[in-house]
Amino acid sequence: MIKRNQKLPFAAFVFLLLLIIGGLPRCAFLFGDKKADTAEDLAEKGMEYFDDEDYHDALKAFTTLKERYPYSRYAILAELKVADAHFYREEYPEAIAAYADFIQLHPTNDAIPYVLYQIGECYYKQLLSEDRDQTPTRQAISAFQRLLKEHPSSTYANTAKERIENCRKLLARHELYVANFYFKSKYYEAALGRFEGLLAGYKDVLPLHKRREVLNFVLSCKEKLAEEIGEDFDGD
Repeated sequence: MIKRNQKLPFAAFVFLLLLIIGGLPRCAFLFGDKKADTAEDLAEKGMEYFDDEDYHDALKAFTTLKERYPYSRYAILAELKVADAHFYREEYPEAIAAYADFIQLHPTNDAIPYVLYQIGECYYKQLLSEDRDQTPTRQAISAFQRLLKEHPSSTYANTAKERIENCRKLLARHELYVANFYFKSKYYEAALGRFEGLLAGYKDVLPLHKRREVLNFVLSCKEKLAEEIGEDFDGD
């Protein structure tokens, strides 16, 4: 009885070895072959994940769909939803790149106005306070302006205009912040250039009291510069 039990593990080992040597078909026969998801399966799963706001798994499903079935009728959907998943995951650089790829691959697709708007939104979501770098602000304006230029009648046009106005107000506050810094630091020529540029480029988004404040600063800068010139003349 003891010897018989000792032979069983060895027999099992040989059996498994034969299965491995025999390859996958025999394993599939014994354990069942898992059928790969079709393009439609992946699209349905991806949309279900989106409905549940599970953007991590949605991204995985649509990325798999795009890579495994690049020529299926669901491929365009996958390309768009990959970009959307990055957007909702707040992965804005990745989203911008994916939206840009979509535009390049499908320039006449009906979703292009939406895609252009989303690119603007990616930049808009990254806006910083007035004392910080305003590159995202300018990029947002550029993206929304492109939407208005290419698709002026789209359903996103009004919101794009509001976004542009908000961005310009932020840029105006930024310019005022920088101008005030130069003025307080007694760099009057640099401050004057900023204040005058503020009036020239952003007068329409400045409240009346701010316009008056800027005009007073312009006069003060000119007075300070005149005083400096007078001091230099007296010194000579």
